[in-house]
Amino acid sequence: MPIPRFHLAFPVTDLAMTRNFYAGLLGCAVGREDTRWIDFDFFGHQISAHLVDAMPAPGPTNEVDGKAVPVRHFGAVLDWKDWHALAERLRQSDVAFLIEPHIRFAGQVGEQATLFIEDPCGNGLEFKSFKDPQRLFAR
Repeated sequence: MPIPRFHLAFPVTDLAMTRNFYAGLLGCAVGREDTRWIDFDFFGHQISAHLVDAMPAPGPTNEVDGKAVPVRHFGAVLDWKDWHALAERLRQSDVAFLIEPHIRFAGQVGEQATLFIEDPCGNGLEFKSFKDPQRLFAR
């Protein structure tokens, strides 16, 4: 059975910057759009950037493995090789990391590569990868 695709709508204050970030930097194909929203193919899932006059106040963080992780975030679990290529592309593009690329939970069941960034409007994104994809939901 194929994995269902998710849909996520999120606020942005500038559609042009949002398009440049998601389509240009991350390589997400652009779907339908209007004057106040744009759909993107976010690694096989549909995300919709909706124009707002002001962004909501920044949300709280939780400490995870000694790092302040933004509670409100979304992202993708990538193939190991693809994650490293994205991390390098972000570095080469001088993207500021909320949390630098690193290996979290080293030597444990949940060992993973992870990084956190923000889009131009302040939405938190996490990209992660597991060397062993079967460990995604391991306890």
